[in-house]
Amino acid sequence: MKPVQVFLIAAALLATAHADINPPAEKSFSAPVTLQVGYPYLEYLPQGYDATSDKKWPLIMFLHGAGERGNNLNQIKKHGPPKELANGRKVDAVVICPQCPTEQLWSSHGVHALTQEIIRTHAIDQQRVYLTGLSMGGFGTWETAIDYPNTYAALVPICGGTGVRFLLSSRIKHIPQWIFHGAKDPVVDPKFSEKMHDLLKKQGADVRLTIYPEAQHDSWTAAYGNNELWSWLFAQKRQ
Repeated sequence: MKPVQVFLIAAALLATAHADINPPAEKSFSAPVTLQVGYPYLEYLPQGYDATSDKKWPLIMFLHGAGERGNNLNQIKKHGPPKELANGRKVDAVVICPQCPTEQLWSSHGVHALTQEIIRTHAIDQQRVYLTGLSMGGFGTWETAIDYPNTYAALVPICGGTGVRFLLSSRIKHIPQWIFHGAKDPVVDPKFSEKMHDLLKKQGADVRLTIYPEAQHDSWTAAYGNNELWSWLFAQKRQ
């Protein structure tokens, strides 16, 4: 049998097979999904706080990194706002520091649910609710804000990133953000932060990027130790 004849027979058989396939049907699916979430957390109340007074306070939600996961809240005190508070920094805000369980990542829905619970049960100024985190918590900061873009007045993601969720960066272009990263970070490439900064900047966002030229993964000590960051943070209000 000649090659041309073989080709024609094969093409005829393929056409017959395709003719036996039903055309695709367009369908859709929707269903409610219930998610059980829960975090233990450290709570810091500012001097003079009184839940029964008319004064409303800013709220800082802090998300730790992967190394602080577990069921021992003392782990969280190693870095970030808890360390700053222990070292004597005066923070005129309610500071909430949840702990993520071992072998889990931050759930944006869980973080937001806790944020809403603190707002409900505390004297919180809802126009001054801030979200910050380091490393895994930096990722969690951006992910939570992308899923709930109308809750937070400012974001401070440190040595974090977004993965493919950078495609949704326009959802948070209205939120002021100050991004920090170490230029020599061997754990999370600083390009993650640079990419989000550039994308947000192109969209007209109020966004800053600080790259510490000699810092490795620990860029958070310098970031949270920066007095200018705290002044900038408390000046932000949700539009």
